[in-house]
Amino acid sequence: MNNIASGISRRSFLKTGAALGGGVIAAGMPLSQVIWAAEGKLLKVRSMEDINKLDPGFYNNSQNVDVMNCIYSKLTRYKPGSEWGWELEAAEKIEQVDPTHIRFRLKKGFKFTGGYGEMTAKDVKFSFERAIKFNSPVKVDWGSLDHVEIEDDYTGVIVHKTPFVPLWYITLPFGAGHIMSEDAVIKATGDGNDFGMTPPAFSGPYLLAEWKPKQYVHLTRNPDWSGPKPGFDEIRIIPISDPKSAERAYQAGDVDFTWVSLDSLASFRKNPPADTKIEQHPSIQYHWIGINVDHPKLKDINVRKAIQWAINVPQILDVAYAGEAAVATGTIAPGLVGHRDKALVPPEGDLTKAREFLEKAGVSDLTLTISVESADAALAQAVQAQLSQIGIALTVDVQESGSFWTLGMESEGERWKELQLFFTYFNSVPDPHYATVYFVSDQVGIWNWQRFRSERYDELSAKAATVSDPGERATMYYEMQDLMEESGAFRFITNGSTPLMYRTTQMQAATRPDGRPLYNDFGPA
Repeated sequence: MNNIASGISRRSFLKTGAALGGGVIAAGMPLSQVIWAAEGKLLKVRSMEDINKLDPGFYNNSQNVDVMNCIYSKLTRYKPGSEWGWELEAAEKIEQVDPTHIRFRLKKGFKFTGGYGEMTAKDVKFSFERAIKFNSPVKVDWGSLDHVEIEDDYTGVIVHKTPFVPLWYITLPFGAGHIMSEDAVIKATGDGNDFGMTPPAFSGPYLLAEWKPKQYVHLTRNPDWSGPKPGFDEIRIIPISDPKSAERAYQAGDVDFTWVSLDSLASFRKNPPADTKIEQHPSIQYHWIGINVDHPKLKDINVRKAIQWAINVPQILDVAYAGEAAVATGTIAPGLVGHRDKALVPPEGDLTKAREFLEKAGVSDLTLTISVESADAALAQAVQAQLSQIGIALTVDVQESGSFWTLGMESEGERWKELQLFFTYFNSVPDPHYATVYFVSDQVGIWNWQRFRSERYDELSAKAATVSDPGERATMYYEMQDLMEESGAFRFITNGSTPLMYRTTQMQAATRPDGRPLYNDFGPA
C-alpha cells in the first residue's frame, strides 16, 4: 500500500495524488510547494532496499529508519562522525535519574503537520507505549519498559521495570524512538495501532512528498520545521538492491551517493569516477548462514554440525568479497562489547570432522536460499562446492528481495516450513543487545528463522540488558554466541565492511561511524 495521508481524508488524498500524475503526494502540500521543491537543491542517494513500513512502533528495517529520521523527530539522535555518540534532538534535556527512571524535557516549538499542534509529553508517552500495548515486534527495543509518566506538557519520565542499558544506543536514537502525534494516529487508525505506510502527520525537517514503490522515495522540506535547516531542499532515495546495478547508476549520474560492493572496491580505488570520494567504514552488520532446526532434514544436530565444519569461511570471503572483509566470530562486531576473539568452529572448518558428523545422519541434498545480490550468488556457489566435498548436493534458491525478507515469518504464510539453509545479514546499532535479541525464543517465526530455542540464552539476554558494567556484560554475550554456535543453527561469515562513494561536486556526506547515512546532516558541496 503506497498512500501517504496527513490531515485529509483518504478519498480526497487519492484524488489529489491522481491529479498530480500518479504515485503518492503528501497530503497537505499545495501544488505550488511541490513545484517550488523541484527547483531547489536535490540530494540523490541509493538505498539498499525499498521502504515498506513507516510506523516507528512497528518498523522492520534500517531503510525505513533512514526515512523516518527525516520525517519524524526523536528525543535523541546519533551524532555523525567516526565515533559513536548521541546528542539531543527533540529533547531539551534528558537524564538517568536512577537505574529504572529517565527524565526528559522537550524543546518547545516542535510541531506536527496537519494542524495537530506542538509535540508534548503526552505524545511521547503514547508513542513509546504503543509497541508494548499492541505486542509489536519492536517491543524488544524497549526491553522492560513499563510506562511513561507525564509531569507537565513538556516533561516526562520513562519508567522501566528493571534497568535497560541498551535504551541509550538502540531505542532512543534509532527506529523505535520516533515520536508520533497521538491525536493524528488515533484519528487515522481508531485505536492507535499500526498505520503502516500512511503517516498521519510529520514532525521532522522533511515531508514525505511522494513514494513510488521500487522506484523512489521523494522528500521535501517541512515548512513547519523549527530545528536546524537541512542542507537540501529535496531528497530522492532510489532503492537498488544489487550493488553492481547501484555502481552503474552512480556512474550514469542517477545517484550521487551509494555503497560500493567489496569486490569492486579495489577497482574504484584505482580508477575512481570523476569528482568522487571513496570512504571505507567498519561495519557492525552481521552476515551468517542460518539453518532451520525444525526442518525434517535438519532436526539432527549432526547434519547441522556437518554443515558448520564443511564451510570454509576464508574461501567464501575471497570469492564473494574479494578478500576485503574479515571473518566473523559471532553476531557482535569488533569494537562492541561482547565481541568474541574467536568462534568455536574454526573459520576454515574441517572436512574430516564434517564427514564424521554427516555419517551419523545421512542427508544427501539440501537447499540454500539467498537474495538476488551478486555477492550472495558468489557465496552460494562457494558453499555449494564446499558441501559437495562431504556428499551434500546443494540447490540454490534465489529470491527477489521483497520475497526473501519474509521467508521465515509465520505471519506471512507457510514458507517458513520449507526453509532449510539461508544466507542473510542484519544491520545493527552499537549495543550488543541489538545483535543478539532477535534470536530469543519469542522471536521464533518472526526474525529468528533458525527457530533456535535456548532457555539459558533467553535468560542471559534479559540479564545482560540490565548490566552496566562492560566486562560483566561481555561475559554474558560471549556465552550467548557460544550457545548459538553450539546449536548448529549458525555459521558466522563476516561483519562486512562499508565502502561508499559520493560526488563531491554535489554534497558533503554525513554518516554514522559504520557508514549509515544521516541525510539531515548532508550539506551542499
